[in-house]
Amino acid sequence: MKLRLMLLAATASFATTGAAFTQELPACENCADEITVVSWGGAYQASQVKAYSDPYSEMTGTKFVYDESSNEAVAKLRAMNEAGNITWDLVDAEGPDAVRLCDEGLAMEVDVDEILAEAPDGTPASEDFGESLISPCFIPQIVFSTTFGYRTNVDEWNGATPTSLCDIFDTEKFPGKRALEKRPKKNLEWALICDGVAKADLYDVMETDEGIDQALAKLDTIKDDVIWWSAGADTPQLLADGEIVMGSTYNGRLFSVIAEQNQPVAMLWDYQVFDFDGWIIPTGLPEDRLNRVKHFLHFATDTQRLADQAKYISYGPARASSAPLVGKHAELGIEMGPHMPTDPDNMKNFIVNNIDWWSSYQDDVDAKFQAWLAR
Repeated sequence: MKLRLMLLAATASFATTGAAFTQELPACENCADEITVVSWGGAYQASQVKAYSDPYSEMTGTKFVYDESSNEAVAKLRAMNEAGNITWDLVDAEGPDAVRLCDEGLAMEVDVDEILAEAPDGTPASEDFGESLISPCFIPQIVFSTTFGYRTNVDEWNGATPTSLCDIFDTEKFPGKRALEKRPKKNLEWALICDGVAKADLYDVMETDEGIDQALAKLDTIKDDVIWWSAGADTPQLLADGEIVMGSTYNGRLFSVIAEQNQPVAMLWDYQVFDFDGWIIPTGLPEDRLNRVKHFLHFATDTQRLADQAKYISYGPARASSAPLVGKHAELGIEMGPHMPTDPDNMKNFIVNNIDWWSSYQDDVDAKFQAWLAR
């Protein structure tokens, strides 16, 4: 309920655009000249570069190296830690991955009020971010959702249009290849919803072997029609190329292919899955690299910068004070509110990702899912 209220509050404020705020950037002492940032590539990473990296680099001369390995962040940070060679400075991570990395000691605990800027009215960062502070190691950026896009010009559909999540499983009415992420998260929830499990019971059912088997059995019904993706940019490209007729990905990636690329693609919001995304700092960084990371985060997570990112991609900023500053797309001039996952018209059916459940069970469920994929 708290998350729902926060999302609705953020949505209401998208309707107005306030004056830009400028936070004073303190000097950076004993800071490295270069920073390696791990993100997700595609339109999302481009929004970070435009809103955060480029202006920071212009102000400080810092060189940025981007690595697009966020989907593999847990496994790679485990390997780096074991080898005693941490080559990443800052990692963009989804909520459950951030919690796991924190629990395993691979992400550094942070005092957000110490390293992040206050809101323009003096509200401490911890209050401004509120419920999005899901872990002592997590520095929030956005509220996003994973949902489906579909092509609007499929001749074999005879004029029909997908209107519900479960149309994904209807290969007779909607023939053609689908794209799903090559991980169990979200796929299992969707499969169970479309196999008759109530939303309120999802994670209780998934806590049993029988529940996981039930979800995989439902996914079996479309397995031969699925192209599995690992990078968030895959589904938009597959849709644009006509290699699939529908597929899951992050809502901002679909916004890009629809609004920016003007492809014949539409959004299916039914049972979108809400999640938080943000930064984690790997443990064990040398002092100069850690100082640079903290300095960059002070800039990149302030009220104006989070609002600036939302001008390039349709994700809601995690700071309450940022929402009133978001209005039109910086380049297209269109209002961003209706394209946000938090718009009331897009929230008729939704799931909030159970971060605690996935942080506890993901390794075991991943192993079972990958074994199923290989069959």
